[in-house]
Amino acid sequence: MSEIYMPRLSDTMEEGVISSWVKNVGDKVASGDVLVEIETDKAVMEYEAYEDGYLVQQAVSEGDTVPIGAVIGYIGDSPDTAPPESGGESAPAEQEQETAGEPAPETGGGTEQQPAQAPAPEQPAPSGPDGSAGTRPRSSPLARRLAREYGLDIESISGSGPKGRIVRADIEAAAKQQQAEPEAAPATAPQAAAPQAAAPAAPAGQEAYDDGRASSELQVSNVRKVIARRLTQSKQEAPHFYLRRTIDAEALKAFRAQINTQLEETGTKVSFNDLIVKACATTLRTHPEVNRSWVDEKLLQHGRINVGVAVAVEAGLIVPVLHDTDKMALSEIAERSRELAGRAREGKLKPQEMSGGTFSVSNLGMYGMDSFSAVINPPEAAILAVGAMKQQPVVHEGEVVARNTIALELSVDHRAVDGAVGAAFLKDLAEVLENPMRIVV
Repeated sequence: MSEIYMPRLSDTMEEGVISSWVKNVGDKVASGDVLVEIETDKAVMEYEAYEDGYLVQQAVSEGDTVPIGAVIGYIGDSPDTAPPESGGESAPAEQEQETAGEPAPETGGGTEQQPAQAPAPEQPAPSGPDGSAGTRPRSSPLARRLAREYGLDIESISGSGPKGRIVRADIEAAAKQQQAEPEAAPATAPQAAAPQAAAPAAPAGQEAYDDGRASSELQVSNVRKVIARRLTQSKQEAPHFYLRRTIDAEALKAFRAQINTQLEETGTKVSFNDLIVKACATTLRTHPEVNRSWVDEKLLQHGRINVGVAVAVEAGLIVPVLHDTDKMALSEIAERSRELAGRAREGKLKPQEMSGGTFSVSNLGMYGMDSFSAVINPPEAAILAVGAMKQQPVVHEGEVVARNTIALELSVDHRAVDGAVGAAFLKDLAEVLENPMRIVV
């Protein structure tokens, strides 16, 4: 008998949400098989089995939030193996009950005592919305969470998503219908009493505030929680200072056009951001004192140059990392950046693809921002903010002419990097970008 624990799938993860069980109770499991999909603070990730056997219990349900290290299931030698009565993990199981916000079954067994009698009663539904017996209706974790907050029976709701999947809109529609029913329902009906007892008609998580602004509380994703926590930590702990430099981007623009002409047959297209990422990696090679971190009163010198590229996703901001960026060709950076950005938006990044960064680049030029100040991504010591390319009058060879420029701003952790060191790095970075052949040398 082996326990399946909630794993740490990212360096910032503290808890995970069971998005969906891929294996059902009684299924045969081979090492490497995907057991469960887990929603972390950054993405939805697949968790694989490390041994052969049979899944004999799902200790937590889909949609439940579970702390790292808590038991989420058991693998046995045969499908008839009964999990231990206590499971040996009482503390994590209790935390799971509290986090999930659901009362234990009246049998008093909690999640640990359910397996002694066949699978947990709440797992198989009597019948799904399509009439199939013994199957739970397909639904998203958010839909299940909202259904619990509204007090709705998700098995009675028809899904409008792909293959009948129940989505948020279905839950909200059912909630509106439920709110209208109490007016006509008998006072003795249990479903009618609950909404009337709660003064606000809106559900928990979307409760309206009487503040004169028509405000409502929104669902906060794990990603948004981590962004708030880490950036607050960054601003509170890391003394930021900022260095600004505007570069002449005419040569960079011409160089990009030349590179893309050469790569046209391959289908790869290099962006300005790809050039800037590569230039940062090249400059970090000659300025290793910027490729550092201040962690727990210790100054760490990183032997590898791993540049993170900020990507805006629906849930917030994700920073995929290009490991050994200084050793990558421009075409490789372009292809890898697009691949990582696409999977970041789909929530399918692997833990190792979001960790190990030593420097970051954040580009808002595509939104027309002239310049901005970026917040350092801890524990890195610096991040480069990139503004839009724009034409402006400059003095060039003794004459005032219109030329393309890009504003750069370097945010630096003063605990790890001094002002003069940061200024020297930004100076050399600007020279590399203004003489772009140095990017690939």
